[in-house]
Amino acid sequence: MEEQKLVVDKQPPKAFTSVKKFIVGVIQGAIIGIGAILPGISGGVLCVVFGIYRPMMAVLAHPFQNLKLYWRMFIPIAIGWAAGFVGLSGVIAKLLEMNANIMVSLFVGLIAGTFPGLFREGTKNGTSKGMWVALGISTAVLLAFFYTLKLSTASAVTPSFGWYIFCGVLWGISLIAPGMSSSSVLIFLGLYQPMSAGIAALDFNVLIPFAIGIIATVLLLARFVDRLFEKHYGIAFFCVIGFVIASTIPIIPVSFSSFGEALLCVAVAGAGFAGAFLMDRWSGKLPKQDENEAEQAQ
Repeated sequence: MEEQKLVVDKQPPKAFTSVKKFIVGVIQGAIIGIGAILPGISGGVLCVVFGIYRPMMAVLAHPFQNLKLYWRMFIPIAIGWAAGFVGLSGVIAKLLEMNANIMVSLFVGLIAGTFPGLFREGTKNGTSKGMWVALGISTAVLLAFFYTLKLSTASAVTPSFGWYIFCGVLWGISLIAPGMSSSSVLIFLGLYQPMSAGIAALDFNVLIPFAIGIIATVLLLARFVDRLFEKHYGIAFFCVIGFVIASTIPIIPVSFSSFGEALLCVAVAGAGFAGAFLMDRWSGKLPKQDENEAEQAQ
């Protein structure tokens, strides 16, 4: 009895545990926000890694029914996400202005570094022929779309209200489809730098259409994507991997100002790969949110 009492006395106070969970939630939200703005690090995948993807999709698909169950979980995550997303936008925009080739090479390395984690997540329930077929079809279709769009526009598109809605749509898709990184698509179209600068400056000419695109996409697709991943997880996830591959190939730099710049780009891409790979390993060690916590509390 004395030993049992001693163990109980060593348990941390409930208030301390709550504060610790709040801090961890803010840190996880900040990492997810950074993943949302940083090309190659998918915020959706990080939601899966941290164990909040299923609660998030439950809230997005049925907000009135599920928000009361999970709101305590998402308050610190939302605070951290806003800090990471807005805080990093201006930095990325300025770095792209300084040297686009080097920064894009870093992004390509970051994207490549996520592939081991993506394939590990996608095959956690096993593999099938249909998954590989889905990978090939999604890669080919999206590549064809990108190059058709590039040929039709001939150059980077001109930022406008409609194009910022398009940015929001892509971000909404990347939010509800784990692994889909919208940043590489926007770099390809020349929209990433002006969008990032607008978000960092809290420019409502960017923020309003961007928010419209995200909200509309989530409202229209959340239930469909949630059901798709629930019933055909492997095929859906391999489609996402195909999208990531297809959105990466067109942005790989092929023209350099000098041989030295080319070597530097290769080195930076290697560093990006290592960074994303290590981040995937590290994030897997962080505590996951307890998806049953809300139900137990209720």
